[in-house]
Amino acid sequence: MRLKQLFTDDDAVSPVIGVILMVAITVILAAVIATFVLGLGESVSSTAPQANFQEDYEADSSGGDLDFTGSGSSDDGLLTVTHTGGDKIDAENLYLADGSDRSAWTSGSSSYTSGSEISAGNSITADVDSDDTVRVIWSDDSEDSSAELSKWSGPDA
Repeated sequence: MRLKQLFTDDDAVSPVIGVILMVAITVILAAVIATFVLGLGESVSSTAPQANFQEDYEADSSGGDLDFTGSGSSDDGLLTVTHTGGDKIDAENLYLADGSDRSAWTSGSSSYTSGSEISAGNSITADVDSDDTVRVIWSDDSEDSSAELSKWSGPDA
């Protein structure tokens, strides 16, 4: 037996490594091209902000920044929506909606103007009916995408 030749013969190693490297490069290149062709890179940049909101309802009160009261209920109250944590959000991209009405945070309060940022601790109040369902909605500047960030259902909803 030629034992010494068996240990020094490396002929099969180089082609196997070459094939593995070529397959790996091809897979990575295909993934990069597919990302650009399918537009997956663009959708990542326009995701909704991650923010938390807390809603506090006070029955038989009025005087909020926004008015969502309808004529069907006599149990009106005041809903205070407070940003409790998470990403800062441009005020003109943040809305309160009750199904039929949708109001921007900038339209109801003199505290928030175009260019203001809503961050933890900022709040807005709205006159609501006890059977309303009010949502905090984020919408991007082009209004191509939007997301519901929070939802409050009244005690009679």
